[in-house]
Order: sequence, then structure tokens, then C-alpha cells
Amino acid sequence: MSFKIKDISSKLDIPASTIRYWQEKFSEFIQPKRTNGGQRRYSNNDLRVLANIKGLVYGQKKTIAEAKKIIKAEISGSKSMDWSDKTILLTGGTGSFGKHFCRIMLEKYNPKAIRIYSRDELKQHNMRFDFNDDDRLRFFIGDVRDGERLHRAMAGVDVVVHAAALKQVPACEYNPFEAVKTNVHGAQNVIDAAIDTGVKKVVALSTDKAVNPVNLYGATKLCSDKLFVQGNAYVGSKKTMFSCVRYGNVIGSRGSVVPLFMKQKPSGVLTVTDKRMTRFWITLDQAVELVLKAFKYMEGGEIFVPRIPSMKITDLARAIGPECEIKSIGIRPGEKLHESLTGEDEGRNTLIYKDMYVIMPSFPWWNRKNYSEAKELPENFIYASDTNDQWLSVEELRQIIFGDKPSERQTKKPELNAVNE
Repeated sequence: MSFKIKDISSKLDIPASTIRYWQEKFSEFIQPKRTNGGQRRYSNNDLRVLANIKGLVYGQKKTIAEAKKIIKAEISGSKSMDWSDKTILLTGGTGSFGKHFCRIMLEKYNPKAIRIYSRDELKQHNMRFDFNDDDRLRFFIGDVRDGERLHRAMAGVDVVVHAAALKQVPACEYNPFEAVKTNVHGAQNVIDAAIDTGVKKVVALSTDKAVNPVNLYGATKLCSDKLFVQGNAYVGSKKTMFSCVRYGNVIGSRGSVVPLFMKQKPSGVLTVTDKRMTRFWITLDQAVELVLKAFKYMEGGEIFVPRIPSMKITDLARAIGPECEIKSIGIRPGEKLHESLTGEDEGRNTLIYKDMYVIMPSFPWWNRKNYSEAKELPENFIYASDTNDQWLSVEELRQIIFGDKPSERQTKKPELNAVNE
């Protein structure tokens, strides 16, 4: 249904001149069609936006700039993305997450194209073979340390998933300069290239080790997180938005302890660094889902944290080798007994929203009004693996790892004190 400007004026009880003024100021949200004679024809959506503007400007006494921010937040938070016309750049695309992300996107969402940006030509060749030369996949040899190459690779890209990083804790400890070049300088290069080429949204993958880091890998990822959050302040008049997702160990990834336990199993002895150790665990499916949620709800500056279960390292060992002896070999440098996905200082800025924790930017000049349905958390809230209310049992871990049958866990969702959900 379409409306003439006089119809809108009558329905909202505002002058036609005000409608024309708002249309100019909110042109990215109000886009009436023109008849052959040049007359404006407004849609139902235009009518809703204009009514919203009236409520904000007249009712809540908001300035035009404030109203624009609020409407932009509401629209970006409510729309599901249509991926069919989107070109995605995926850094580190040949890794465990990258391949799984591509598989899900190609099977379920049919994006226009996914550009795989990574350094290893052999891995790209093998991935091309694994995906049967799918013409929606494009392979770009490049390093996130190379800003010029990133700039070229992002030309015409709509959204970026930044998964490239040096992730092995011992390797980062032994090669600290290299870790900084990839995880910190590389993050800055991604931010600069995304702004310069007009990318709309960027989601960077973080880690629980970025919370109160005790090793170089965690420290570089903490720095990366802060770069992406603050990257929104560098956008200026452009529209690029940056956010992060933060999660724990990924079941089945190359960097998890599962391959080690599998290799040790024939010996009859599985080694753990400390039998008290706990970790957050997430599946690749859940990791991809979190990234897609971030793209849907992000406004820029958030860190999205999934509400996921914990597991005991001894339970994981029993799931893989129930007949094996579990031997402690001592905690390694840079390793924690337990991990956290939010820090104590982040608690005051953390909300519960859509079954996620969302760490909001703490800067007062952000002045955003989204997440109206979100619930605040206690100021000293910490989401830690040892105090989590969701736990994977030995049997559930076995089902996930070996795929004996689909894992249909009935885990209890956290019930947090002082939080009414």
C-alpha cells in the first residue's frame, strides 16, 4: 500500500513541509517512490519510520541526530540479513572455523560470494577440492600483515569475518614478535581496509584467553578486541561497524586437546596438565551461529559472548579413553586452571540479550539506545568456566566427539542471582 504526502500528513497530524524535511534528514530510512509525474508515494514502512521520528522528536524531545542513531539501532537490530546479495571476506578462511563457516553459509544462506583470504596456497587448493570448486568461493592468497593486499581483497565486499590469528599458546610465547604482527598489526590492517573500502560490517573472532590474559596469545587478542571496539570511533562519516565474538575452546578444531587424547589413547595413558582444570566448550555449529547473530544485532562496539556449557578436563579424557589412566604432568606456562568469558571490570557493561551476553562499549559518548529488551547484570558479574551452571557430562562429550548419535543435550540454562529473565 502506498500513501500520498497529504495522507501521511493527515495520519500523523504533522505538516507536509515537516515530512519533506524529515525525509531529507532520514533519507537512508525513508525512501518514497516517485510517480511518472514526480509525486512522492510512501510505503507502510515509511509511515512507521515517520511515526517513530515523531515520537522521538516531539514526544521524547530528541534532536535529529539522536533520533537518527536510535532508529538506525532499531533497524539494524531487527532485520535478519539477506545473504543472497552479500559478498563476504573471510580472513583465515582455511582453518577449522573458516571451512565450517563456508559449509553452513553455502548450504543454508547462499551468499553471492565468499572470498577466502589466507596465506597457505596448499590449504586453499585442498579446500577448493573439498568444496568441489564451488564458484561462490574465491581464493585470495594474502596475509593480514599486508595492508595493501587486504585493501584490494576488500574491494566490493559487504561484510568481513576476521578469523585469522596465530592461536597456539606455545608458538606465540616463543615467537612473540610474530604474534604481535599478525594478531595486533593484522587487526589494525583489517580495520583500516574495511573503513577505506566501505565494508558495512566486520565481526572479529576473539577468545576466552583475552580475559585477564596470562600469556602472549591472550594479550594480543585483548589488544585486538580493543582495536575493533574502538575502530568504530575511526569511521567518521562512513558507515562501517565493528564488533567481536568471544568464545572458548572449539570441539573438533585442530587446536583442541581432542586430537592429542586420540593419539595418546592406544598407549593407555592420557596426560592432563591439572586434573582440576575446567574449560568452556563450543561446537563449530554454535560458533558460526554466534557470528551470524552478531551480524544481525550488532551496532558497533559490542563483544558477543555465547551462553555455553563448561566441561572438566578429566571428563573429556574419560569420554575419549574410559579405560585409560589419566596422568597429571603439571600446568604449563601461560595456562590457567579456569577460563572466563567476561572479566570483572566488564560486568558493569554486560547485558543478557537473545540468550547471549553482550559486553557494551563503556565510553559515555557512544550514547546508544538499543537492546531495550536486554537485562542488566550485577556490577561484579563474571562468567567463568568453573562457576558456570551448564556442564557437559562424560556421555554428552562422547556423543559430541564420536558422533554416536546426535547430541540433544538438555542442559539447564543459567539462573543468575539478581537477574530476572
